[in-house]
Amino acid sequence: MTSSLRPPDPATRFDMFQFVAKYAAPLFLLLLILVFALLEPRFLHPLNVLNVLRQVSISGLIAIGMTFVILTAGIDLSVGSLLALAGLVCAYVSKGGTGDRFALGAAETVGSPVFVAALAAIAVGLVGGALQGLAITRLRVPPFVVTLGGLTAFRGAALLFSGGGPISGFEPDFTWWGQGRIGSVPVPVIIFFIAAIAAHLVLRYTPYGKHVYATGGNARAAQLNGVNTGWIMVSVYMISGFFCGLAAFLLSARLNSAEAVAGSGLELTVIASVVIGGTSLFGGIGSIFGTVIGALLIGVLTNGLVLLNVSSFIQQILIGLILVAAVALDQFALGRRNAS
Repeated sequence: MTSSLRPPDPATRFDMFQFVAKYAAPLFLLLLILVFALLEPRFLHPLNVLNVLRQVSISGLIAIGMTFVILTAGIDLSVGSLLALAGLVCAYVSKGGTGDRFALGAAETVGSPVFVAALAAIAVGLVGGALQGLAITRLRVPPFVVTLGGLTAFRGAALLFSGGGPISGFEPDFTWWGQGRIGSVPVPVIIFFIAAIAAHLVLRYTPYGKHVYATGGNARAAQLNGVNTGWIMVSVYMISGFFCGLAAFLLSARLNSAEAVAGSGLELTVIASVVIGGTSLFGGIGSIFGTVIGALLIGVLTNGLVLLNVSSFIQQILIGLILVAAVALDQFALGRRNAS
């Protein structure tokens, strides 16, 4: 009697590599939490957990915007500089100028309400993002070059605007947005998770989100299917700018100060959060959930190493190595998907 057994269907065969590639970030995050909890009992203390979330919230907000950009196969190197400029404009509006830049209480008589200052920061971010998006689409300059120029130009504008000095001393209703709590949870953390949920819903369940993925996956095919890829490209840089402005407002409120050097080097942390979270630099693949995991992973890694008294130089080396490993894993997984 001949055997009727057939080889397993490749479509149903479990692929360990693809599983690891898909869930590498959350698995590594859980491993880090376990290791740091065993090595340092203070790590899981509620105050430290909230401190990690507070630290992550600012870069995490910008990483949400960066996710939209990278999903279209773009990049935004200007986020740290744009954050600094938006924060200074926000502070200027809140204080009513720079004449009393260090005086606590000056904003009470001559400054603008908190929501006006926040809107000013967001407006700066939106304009900065729109300018870069238009330069990419209209002038056909690569995103790397445009945003590299933006990194320098926005930082220079921030220095020029502030005269090189900080603006500080805000009213309590302003600083509450960065230092206050709702219950026991810091306000920036709540805003971060609300923004993440909203961005996830937009990307996954709206036509706009589908067009973002389509533009990053194959811009030419998306155009043939009626997607206005030029508008999509401009809009994702505006979204990135929006989150830069929002983060600038929260950071100024948290530090009770805004200065031109704020956000220096932030672009590396933000891009690392997005890429480590599984968003492909080649576009079309990724999620907000992954970005949140990536941001938390970097926050947990940094916090745990600080508690263990590990040098900040080593921290930078580790984050750089993890970023390279994440991109290499993404590249290898892409090759396997194409081959299959």
